[in-house]
Amino acid sequence: MSTGTAPSGRGGRFVGFRSLLKREILRFVRRPRNTFLPPAITNVLYFAVFGVVLGGRIDRIAGFDYILFILPGLVVLGAISNAFENSAFSIFHGRWNDYIHEVLTSPLSYREQVAAYTIASTLRGVFVGFIIVGVGLVFLPFAIDRAFVPIERPGYLVAFMLVVTTLFASFGVMGGLWARDFDYLTVLNQFILRPLVFFGGVFYSLDVLPPLYRTLSLLNPMIYMVNGVRYGFLGYADVDPNTSLVVLTALTLAVIAANVVLFRRGYGLIE
Repeated sequence: MSTGTAPSGRGGRFVGFRSLLKREILRFVRRPRNTFLPPAITNVLYFAVFGVVLGGRIDRIAGFDYILFILPGLVVLGAISNAFENSAFSIFHGRWNDYIHEVLTSPLSYREQVAAYTIASTLRGVFVGFIIVGVGLVFLPFAIDRAFVPIERPGYLVAFMLVVTTLFASFGVMGGLWARDFDYLTVLNQFILRPLVFFGGVFYSLDVLPPLYRTLSLLNPMIYMVNGVRYGFLGYADVDPNTSLVVLTALTLAVIAANVVLFRRGYGLIE
């Protein structure tokens, strides 16, 4: 296997990076029925049941209508699930069918290889986030007679969305290297990631929990992601958004660095 650091001109390496990034983006853009339609349908169900049917029977939470309160959490759920799934499947599928060696033997550095997979998956997560907001806009008039979603802290919203999707795109790269078959990916996404998000304050505020459960909830990293995005939308959070953003950014950089090391060592890539 190549060292991934073969000499080449800077322009040539940029062409290679751009080509790999373009391939990874087109891989999900050209299959909208598999990548964009499922989260749209899933969130139609979420908003219909929780936003419209149950939302009218639930008191306002932290001063917000229930459908507005749950929208940021649903955006996080869809965005990070798709960012994780995209990179994990792409890496694992390339290993499974042996075409990832074409990337490994290219003149791209390991940093560029990891960056291409991560950026493409981050973009998918962000796109899905936009789709979920669009679905929410459809249901707002039925639930609260309102036609728009407030964005009180746009800077925080952009920062948290980029950080959390990049973080889980990076986790997806790691998961794709670790997985031994497709069942591993299902276990990671369905039985670890999604439960953590559901218990991460998507459908409730920490203020409604007894002190013990509130303290235990703070051990769940999803609490900080959901509340960070919620702060961007509504200007409200159960935890300090600045501390959350710093910690999540540091964690993201650490996972990206770990992925570069794993690529360099050939973890999961050399049978």
